[in-house]
Amino acid sequence: MLDHGLEGYTPLVSVAEVVVFVTDYCPYCTRAKALLNKKNVAFREVNVEQRPELRAFISRASGQRTVPQIFVNGRPLGGYTDIAALDQRGQLDPLLARPRAVEDPPVPI
Repeated sequence: MLDHGLEGYTPLVSVAEVVVFVTDYCPYCTRAKALLNKKNVAFREVNVEQRPELRAFISRASGQRTVPQIFVNGRPLGGYTDIAALDQRGQLDPLLARPRAVEDPPVPI
């Protein structure tokens, strides 16, 4: 078990499909990945630096043009500050604990 300095802390076991869209040299991307790693969340990292079709998808799906963009089970959660706020409110773990369902939208990678 990982020691996060919290007695009785049980790390999250993520069953959700998590995709993190990033670019090179992106401090918020690094912070988003660190938060997910701290929670023991497996995720697929997709660099969109040279992928205009994925940038267009991100813009359509999330309404955002910036990275990182984090998708959980095909649904956009936003960037680092968005997932950090969800985590602070205790709303991130339930999203990460829900398995992907057939009706969840696909995410191109």
